[in-house]
Amino acid sequence: MSNEDLIKKFYTAFQNKDSKTMADSYDDNAEFSDPVFTDLKGNQVKAMWMMLIEKGADTKITFSNVKADGDKGSADWEAVYAFGKTGRIVHNRIHAEFKFKNGKIIEHRDSFNLWKWAGMALGLNGYLLGFTPIIQNKVRKDANTGLVMYMKRKKMS
Repeated sequence: MSNEDLIKKFYTAFQNKDSKTMADSYDDNAEFSDPVFTDLKGNQVKAMWMMLIEKGADTKITFSNVKADGDKGSADWEAVYAFGKTGRIVHNRIHAEFKFKNGKIIEHRDSFNLWKWAGMALGLNGYLLGFTPIIQNKVRKDANTGLVMYMKRKKMS
């Protein structure tokens, strides 16, 4: 399978809420980061996607601009969902960069505007204060605490 096909398979699995296929797309030592989950490794990466799929039954995923050349690739993707804590609708536009090794994703970096995300997810406080380290760090802390709790519940290490 080509790396471009691997990216398409990954996001198609996301659309289908197939966390096993998503997890199987990663190398066991994979690294992931985005503006919220800043430094995940190995099982944390796989668990994050499992958690997001379980919590986001209403999530709609689209993807485009899939490219891969050698050991690097990229894609643009969008997620539309109701943010759990507020119920507010989020339409997040994300750019993904990948590195591959032995037919698996070894590094995955998503980028998006956390301030815009905070505005959609948190409402007025997010719009007014979402650019501040206080709000952004709270979002990160809450997300990472949720991931740790999820991994404990699922007995993942």
